[in-house]
Amino acid sequence: MNTRTFHVVSGDRDERLVEALRHGESSAAERLIATYQDRAYRLAIRIAANTQDAEEIVQDAFLTVIQKIHTFRGESAFGSWLYRIVANGAYRKLRHRQDRCREIALDDVLPVFDEDGRHAVPMADWSAVVDDPAWRAELRLRMSSAIDELPAHYRAALVLRDVEGWSCGEIAGTLRINVGNVKARVHRARLFIRQRLSETLRPEIPTALGLTA
Repeated sequence: MNTRTFHVVSGDRDERLVEALRHGESSAAERLIATYQDRAYRLAIRIAANTQDAEEIVQDAFLTVIQKIHTFRGESAFGSWLYRIVANGAYRKLRHRQDRCREIALDDVLPVFDEDGRHAVPMADWSAVVDDPAWRAELRLRMSSAIDELPAHYRAALVLRDVEGWSCGEIAGTLRINVGNVKARVHRARLFIRQRLSETLRPEIPTALGLTA
């Protein structure tokens, strides 16, 4: 019989919850859901961009945590372990959904650069609009729309890095790629977002900045 035990990271606020899950206490699952459902759902929907999928992702993640709590080694915070399970599930769900429809070719819509690394086609300068309170809500909507267009592997990397604030190492471990690939995906996703915002805002920037004739 394997009597080896694992301990939660020192100071982890979830130590009692983890022990309750390991011992199969009747209230453990309810405590898990009450503690993590909201944030787990926010993470799932940011990556998967679909309400029904996000609900399924969170349910599956909680079931995985309950069934595989014995695999939690306590090498990181319990919450971090759970969020990696959620992020991985959301990434797989998004990839499966995109596989059934036409996925954009990112190279076809990324900005074009000349041999000196400058934009070959002038891009609209919308930086001043960012600080305009009247445009913030509109910018959020347009940025969200642009993120929705990203292929799964770019979207997941961008959301985890720029929205959730994960390190490149954490993302690499979750998506099972190397750090260099994470950085490349985030960089290309940012270029795509900038290009899309430039395209959609170009006709309206002069009006917004009071530059119409």
